[in-house]
Amino acid sequence: MLPFTPDASFIDRCRTEVDAELERRLGSGDQASKTLQQAMLYSVLGGGKRIRPSLCMGAALVVGQTAQKARVPACAIELIHAYSLVHDDLPAMDNDELRRGRPTTHIAFDEATAILAGDALQSLAFEWLSLAPELTDQTRLLMIRELAKASGHQGMVGGQAIDLDAVGQTLTLTQLETMHRLKTGALIEASVRIGALTDASIDDATLEHLTTYARALGLAFQVQDDLLDIEGDTQVMGKPKGSDVARAKPTYPALLGAEGARMHLAQLLDAALESLTPFGTRAEALRAMAGFVVARNH
Repeated sequence: MLPFTPDASFIDRCRTEVDAELERRLGSGDQASKTLQQAMLYSVLGGGKRIRPSLCMGAALVVGQTAQKARVPACAIELIHAYSLVHDDLPAMDNDELRRGRPTTHIAFDEATAILAGDALQSLAFEWLSLAPELTDQTRLLMIRELAKASGHQGMVGGQAIDLDAVGQTLTLTQLETMHRLKTGALIEASVRIGALTDASIDDATLEHLTTYARALGLAFQVQDDLLDIEGDTQVMGKPKGSDVARAKPTYPALLGAEGARMHLAQLLDAALESLTPFGTRAEALRAMAGFVVARNH
């Protein structure tokens, strides 16, 4: 195991450990279909930043647990994220052909295989979480509930539905943030909360502070995504620049202007960091993660 410490290289350390765990688990065991297994591996091990697993492991450090204790839950969260990207890219959804600089799963394989790969990754996430080591049955149950709510109609999928309905419309800031709190923010919030739940005796005040951090960060993540869509480099981002504009999707720059979106991003970052004040140096990893999210170029 890697000796995790809350320093500037935290996300790199998390990515290394999570990628190794994902590859080991996904590449082992009997598979009903070799093609399906290949599509699952392709979808998950395609160079993701592993922001959500890193947040999960960083939250574990805040509550006095080891990052390794949150490793399997973190991998389960990444499976949900990967499945959502596979399905997002499908012709019936965003119809994207490029993801992380490579052909999307339905282009690399075919549409039916991509659908099945996403389905399989979603169910596998809950299987892994139900068997996560070093946790009590009660803790696993709480984590499963968090992930199910965040990824379903009250979270990510619900936000995606709102996003589809909002194409071509002008939303208010409140409506836009409601959509993104579900579509993007719910899984980020769950990542932090699941990491915090590695402490079976966590108190409500600690969980609330961390939830406030995650909510602000989830919105900040989306604001930066929207800015990158109009200002980023396609080669760096690994996906087409301007795709949201081309699909007439409501975005923060469209509503607030680019400069207004940047100001809003700074406010959200301040709110996220302020919520970590009670934790002192224990929250250095989460502070570093917040900085990474708002400064990333892809």
